[in-house]
Amino acid sequence: MANQNLRQPSISVTPEQYKQLAQQYTPKPTVVKNVVRAFIVGGVICAIGQIFINLFVTFGLARIEAATAATATMIFLGALLTGLGIYDEIGKFGGAGSIVPVTGFANSIVAPAMEFKREGYVLGVGAKLFTVAGPVLVYGIATSIVVGIVYYFLH
Repeated sequence: MANQNLRQPSISVTPEQYKQLAQQYTPKPTVVKNVVRAFIVGGVICAIGQIFINLFVTFGLARIEAATAATATMIFLGALLTGLGIYDEIGKFGGAGSIVPVTGFANSIVAPAMEFKREGYVLGVGAKLFTVAGPVLVYGIATSIVVGIVYYFLH
């Protein structure tokens, strides 16, 4: 029998001792640090977006058009920084502060595509580009249709 060759453990630890050891080696939570980092990174991203809005307004666009252009610019910058590998570092530092703004959406679209670029542009990048974006776009469009119909009948 193979079990006869196994030796019995020589250390006996009580459940209380194990709990103390586990608490001793468990990393301490860094909630405050994470919240501050997320606040700073999210705030900086939103401040950059506001700078783009103000810049587009000074170029003569209306406020709504400037906001749309700024959103498109931020999505482009998020995708570009993801492609260059910079957005991942921002995400490691800022956590949710980098995910919540629209640049996080761009990152979630481009990141899966970047992982599969070695499989080619059609079967790799093209197929994986919409793994996250596809459901978001489908539900976003469907929701906008439903909201539009409800709005039409209420007014």
